[in-house]
Amino acid sequence: MRAAVLHEIGQDKLDVLDDIEAAGFGPGKVRIRVRAAGLCHSDLSAMNGVLPQPAPFVPGHEGAGEVLEVGEGVRHLKPGDRVVLCWLPACGTCPACRRGQTELCLAGFMNAGTPNFRRPGGDVFGFAGTGTFAEEVVLDAGCAVPLPDDVPYDIAALIGCGVTTGLGAALNTADLAAGSSVAVIGCGGVGISAIQGARLKGAAEIVAVDPVAARREAALGFGATRAVSPDGLAEAKQQVTGGEGFDYVFEVVGRSATARTAYENTRRGGTLVVVGAGAMDDFLQLNMFELFFDEKRILPSLYGGGDVVRSYERAIALWRAGRIDLAGLITHRVPLAAVNEALDQMRTGTALRTCIEI
Repeated sequence: MRAAVLHEIGQDKLDVLDDIEAAGFGPGKVRIRVRAAGLCHSDLSAMNGVLPQPAPFVPGHEGAGEVLEVGEGVRHLKPGDRVVLCWLPACGTCPACRRGQTELCLAGFMNAGTPNFRRPGGDVFGFAGTGTFAEEVVLDAGCAVPLPDDVPYDIAALIGCGVTTGLGAALNTADLAAGSSVAVIGCGGVGISAIQGARLKGAAEIVAVDPVAARREAALGFGATRAVSPDGLAEAKQQVTGGEGFDYVFEVVGRSATARTAYENTRRGGTLVVVGAGAMDDFLQLNMFELFFDEKRILPSLYGGGDVVRSYERAIALWRAGRIDLAGLITHRVPLAAVNEALDQMRTGTALRTCIEI
């Protein structure tokens, strides 16, 4: 079968090969034919070493498809079922799961250390334990969440990560108050989803901040009330809040520099929500006096900060009701053979989300 492979961390191109085999099928596993995958910035971060990931590996962690085969002991799925792939499944038994914080379950991260592909040259890993830039993938059954028939595969792929992460940051982590002022720094697919979440919660002002003009324009169509380049944030802060700072600021880039900017643009007593996935050696510096004196809440948000399956169901319900626009997030489509075009679209900011049709 075909899959896109990164041979070494630091390479900027993927090699689409046809000698890959989905490996590891057995009890508790499912084999899935991937139909659509989304390119998330985290895939690029794994490729360049910002996020830890063993190589060689198949990128991709947003995906949807159909079940081809189920292993012994799998009861909730059967061949032919449509599914959305979950890269961070909950085991249901660990302390985090028992506390109801299933997004903090580490079982999914353990999958990342086990190869789920092979080729004549040896084992190949799947990014985040999945690897959706492939025609087929073998996963733990918990990674396959049943998908209603009316949800297209491309929409479902986005729900598998970016939409759930951005919406959840606003709805779960921030639980922002109606009438509040919001700034979202970084307006790709996740940032746009955070904007939609802020609109759903009744934010009065939503300022989208991004260096790419096309993304700023798109943000206005998804619910932002203003859109500015990073250089225009100070003026927007003055105009919207009288210089006090925003009630909520979402950092959706994953860099200490933008997190520091987000902190400085949050009002005293306000909330900074850290959504972007950054590097382990990139440190955010705060002095102890400002941390105490300003009483700003700093809330990291992992995978939307809530139960993942319930978040999927909520996103589908909101999409069905026309309360959120998911199709509009897909600005580009490419076949698997042209996956490197998708990488270029992400790097230049020309795409909110590229759907890779497999």
